[in-house]
Amino acid sequence: MPTTRQVSVKGGDVLLLVGTVKGAFLLRSNRSRARWEVGGPHFPGTVVYSMAYDGRAGRQRLWAGTQSFRWGAVARSSDNFGKTWTEPEAYSIKFPAESGVALKNIWQFSLGGPEEPNKLYCGVEPSALFRSDDNGQNWSLVEGLFNHPHRQKWTPGGGGQCLHTIVSDPSNRQRMVVAMSTGGVYRTDDGGKNWQARNHGIRAEFLPDKYPEFGQCVHKVVRHPSRPERLFAQNHWGLYRSDDGGDSWKDIAKGVPSDFGFPMVMHPHDPDTVYIVPLESDEYRCVPEGKLRVYRTRNAGKSWEPLARGLPQKNALDLVLRDSMAEDALDPAGIYFGTRSGKLYGSRDEGKSWKLLFDGLPGITCVKTALVEEPHSLSKSKKGKREKR
Repeated sequence: MPTTRQVSVKGGDVLLLVGTVKGAFLLRSNRSRARWEVGGPHFPGTVVYSMAYDGRAGRQRLWAGTQSFRWGAVARSSDNFGKTWTEPEAYSIKFPAESGVALKNIWQFSLGGPEEPNKLYCGVEPSALFRSDDNGQNWSLVEGLFNHPHRQKWTPGGGGQCLHTIVSDPSNRQRMVVAMSTGGVYRTDDGGKNWQARNHGIRAEFLPDKYPEFGQCVHKVVRHPSRPERLFAQNHWGLYRSDDGGDSWKDIAKGVPSDFGFPMVMHPHDPDTVYIVPLESDEYRCVPEGKLRVYRTRNAGKSWEPLARGLPQKNALDLVLRDSMAEDALDPAGIYFGTRSGKLYGSRDEGKSWKLLFDGLPGITCVKTALVEEPHSLSKSKKGKREKR
């Protein structure tokens, strides 16, 4: 087994969590984001499709959705930035035995709000949502979605029948949107007891009925916390915006070379700015014209502009998966993405220019970010008062 290199993470650092087809890697930098220290691989040889960082309530916890030859798909966590991880049998996510369904993969972790610091969600394959109310020690199936009458007609997409997107509404914690391939967008307004398909206006190019109630292959959905009624979606053919919480969707694909793609990232401070990476087509999943370009809208989809400075513009036969793009919350914001060819790129100026952060990783399956704070740290004002005493 390869030696796992550890990173020395300090309060104030920026952290990149990178899942690959052969393990997980951590990259850290200070807030200048000029140089990066690389650690890993964690879980060498294992596909890691999902990662997350939980800094709520003074925690410094990493989550990873891993595969084990003995245990299958398991969620594992670390409270010391990967020096040690929970054993596979801990934090088990399992379907009830009577359901006759087995867990195949963990595709997404999502944190509850700051007012609910012990709540976690995860999206899995086959498409289902799990919830934990005790920091992941125990998980329960959200039965309202699992028992939905549409479930028997949800079918696998190219990556499997997976629930890959969980979008909470910060203004109403009873409301949540999930997206799955294939199945589409569903929303609950009562904390998960009942769910409704919310796909009006989203095209299903591969079905005889191009605009069905459900069955769309939605690749990603994002929302900005300052404008929770607005959603953006990257579909299997199609870019959309909803201004009514998902009740209806409007095509916003004018100005992009292709409306097929996977990742979609919201600017952390601007609810009108969104980033995507288009692909040529569903049959030829490489960037158009062999040019690796991130496209950005700064007017909620009315127009798009290519961002290519520092990115290869010739023979770039790259693919960026749905969770392989992320943003940090600094100002100016950092944008990051990884490719299936193992290249990790970053921009510390909101996409104006790009830098190759690391080349030679295994195929990248997910990229997440974190701004690390000191656990249980005091505010400067409190520290000052204590020092005066």
